[in-house]
Amino acid sequence: MRSQISEDITFRKLEVLIAYMDGGSLTNAAAMLGISAVSVHRALHSLEEGMSCQLFGHKGRNLIPNEAARVLAEASRDVIGRMGDGIAATRQVAGYSASHLKIGSLYSLTNSTTPEVIFDMQLRRPDLQTELVLGSNADLLAKLRQNLVDAALMAVPGDDPDLISIPMFEDDIFFAAPAGSPYARETAIDLRQCAREHYVSLSEGFITYQGFVEAFRVAGFAPTVVMQVGDIFTLMNLVSAGLGYTLLPGRVRNVFGDKLQLIPLKPEFRMRQTIGVNFLRVRERDPNLLALAAVCRMLRAGRHGAGMAA
Repeated sequence: MRSQISEDITFRKLEVLIAYMDGGSLTNAAAMLGISAVSVHRALHSLEEGMSCQLFGHKGRNLIPNEAARVLAEASRDVIGRMGDGIAATRQVAGYSASHLKIGSLYSLTNSTTPEVIFDMQLRRPDLQTELVLGSNADLLAKLRQNLVDAALMAVPGDDPDLISIPMFEDDIFFAAPAGSPYARETAIDLRQCAREHYVSLSEGFITYQGFVEAFRVAGFAPTVVMQVGDIFTLMNLVSAGLGYTLLPGRVRNVFGDKLQLIPLKPEFRMRQTIGVNFLRVRERDPNLLALAAVCRMLRAGRHGAGMAA
């Protein structure tokens, strides 16, 4: 159906009309809207053309609203009020500046990084309720795109125009072995010398699994994987129990104390993950996400400063 509303009639021009009716003059309307009197005059003239009827009479340089202008102004108040409510409701459903923030996180970040982020967010926005959603990189990325989480602490994807990613730190991948293993005294592991070992791994979708696959591709053999699991802490339990070896990020180094040993890989097998906060670009002006981004940048600066001091 063809629209009966001219393109010359916009919400902004209706707001100018309301301000003029309330202010009684071009100067007062301009002051209320923070624009020039000339801009007010242009908007009212354009609105009159869009309506295809006269809205104002002229008395010198003053515009005198007629009955048609008063009818339009009253309708405009209702339309703009309803639209304002609709925009607020839409943003609430989409999570924009809501009182509730869902943060997705990799399991491996819950030992340190994620609690730090949530704690600092509570200091910055004490009235904001935070919900934590755990998953793999693939899970979190899918939830992010579906607006099931507002932001995700995970490995930064490659160039993605739909996302804003703020890197927080980089993490190396290590060979993980139980304490007292035959590899305990090695300073660096050559994966080609470990072809006969049994391995355990995370399932597909985890960024650490991708590094696992790539490292063994470089080593030139497919590892014998006896079990795959869906979270990194179960994986670490299996390794510490002697069920198999695996590759793990350095951020979990202190979780199992002396039960698990992380040994560097030789340079040709080294893999690195970039961890950061990620959210949809369309929500880059969301006040809650702006606060989250500020928190993550501060934590990044703190990590960098600590690293430089060391």
